[in-house]
Amino acid sequence: MGPLRQRFIVTGRDRLTRANELPPPGAELAGPIDRAHLGRYTLGSLTLEREVLGLFLAQLPLSIEQLRFAATDREWQIAAHTIKGSAKAVGAWKVATLAVEAEQTSGVADEEERERLLAALEEACDALEGYVAEVFPPEKIHG
Repeated sequence: MGPLRQRFIVTGRDRLTRANELPPPGAELAGPIDRAHLGRYTLGSLTLEREVLGLFLAQLPLSIEQLRFAATDREWQIAAHTIKGSAKAVGAWKVATLAVEAEQTSGVADEEERERLLAALEEACDALEGYVAEVFPPEKIHG
């Protein structure tokens, strides 16, 4: 195996390990998005950060709706797992933490817990949208 292939395998394994880690301690306190985390993937490009966050925010309500209408625990867990992975990728630790919690519960059997988690995820989604609109206004990106 050549050095390039070895480097790819090690980098890929490291990336997988980092993606499965829990958020850094206190990360939720830094705001809706961990900009340092996101910046590692966007090389500090405000335009790319805004685009990635826009894609995340476009998908998040759809994934929350998949949770809302999950008919089985498996459907619930798949939707929660999707949210968790996306949230971790962009550094949305509060959303990721809620998704981990959802993934570990029965969203079908426990109606009260289901509604609590859905409300918390929707609230976090609203906070993210407000944050992105404030931090990434169009004039700041293009100016």
